[in-house]
Amino acid sequence: GRRARRAPGAHAYLTVMEGCNRTCTYCIVPVTRGREVNKEASEVIREAEFLAAAGYREIELLGQNVNAYRSGRLHLDHLLRELQHVDGIRRLRFTTSHPAHLSLEIIRAMQDCPSVCNHLHLPVQSGADTVLERMQRGYTRRRYLDRVEKLRSHVPGIALSTDIIVGHPGETPEEFRQSLTLLEEVEFDQVYSFLYSPRPGTAAAAQEDGVGVGEKRARLAEIQALQQEIQLRKNRDLVGTVAEILVDGASRQGRGQITGRTRSNHVVNLQGGPALVGRFLQVEVVSAGPNSLEGRALEPAGLDLDGIAVYK
Repeated sequence: GRRARRAPGAHAYLTVMEGCNRTCTYCIVPVTRGREVNKEASEVIREAEFLAAAGYREIELLGQNVNAYRSGRLHLDHLLRELQHVDGIRRLRFTTSHPAHLSLEIIRAMQDCPSVCNHLHLPVQSGADTVLERMQRGYTRRRYLDRVEKLRSHVPGIALSTDIIVGHPGETPEEFRQSLTLLEEVEFDQVYSFLYSPRPGTAAAAQEDGVGVGEKRARLAEIQALQQEIQLRKNRDLVGTVAEILVDGASRQGRGQITGRTRSNHVVNLQGGPALVGRFLQVEVVSAGPNSLEGRALEPAGLDLDGIAVYK
């Protein structure tokens, strides 16, 4: 299988499966990547141990539909529980999740496993049942909202991000409005929104589409403006809180800043040098924008027996 891919710093990606058995009408992955092929759980654990020994502290499990992972009788929830025993891994994430495969067992594993982060990327694509049906997504708006409710009741403080496609063939103004109301109802921490673009060889590319590109662009701008308001409000609520970040590297903002992510995947920029890359820091959030937070590093009170900083 493909070896684990490393990113600079202390975050590594580990591919656990390739391909996808679903048939979403807009997606080319099943055509280009084929059916699901899962890596043996024992191999995933061995690669995680290798990464931990190399100094990586956060691992992100990758799969086109990672929630459908299985190795023999083991599913993703078992794999997450097994990875708790890998020494040195402080944080686990997994992506991309499909709502139809987000079982209660996976949600309970997120609740029970200390290293699994309280963040999930859960693409919804549309808030309208009629569009979800045309996309062949395999769930309804109600079912998606039920998954969100279960995640929030089991995993305290969970942050949710999603994908939205605007202007899927034949999307009516009312269907689009249902995507807006879904964003208002869920209040995602982050939304990746895209203008539908046809992929040759997909079912959606052959569907009738009476909506002009100008109208689609206007809808995308409306979605993005609404989400920016939601993110700014939610991020401002974090000002004054203290969070742990894993430092990724130099901040895009420049100004001698570094950047890191909280367990809930919020980006925090703060003053600091390159020596801090790959380190865990406790930071106080001092200000917030719609897309990132500004923080101030707190001074450690000392080190514990493992040499990890302890804060008052």
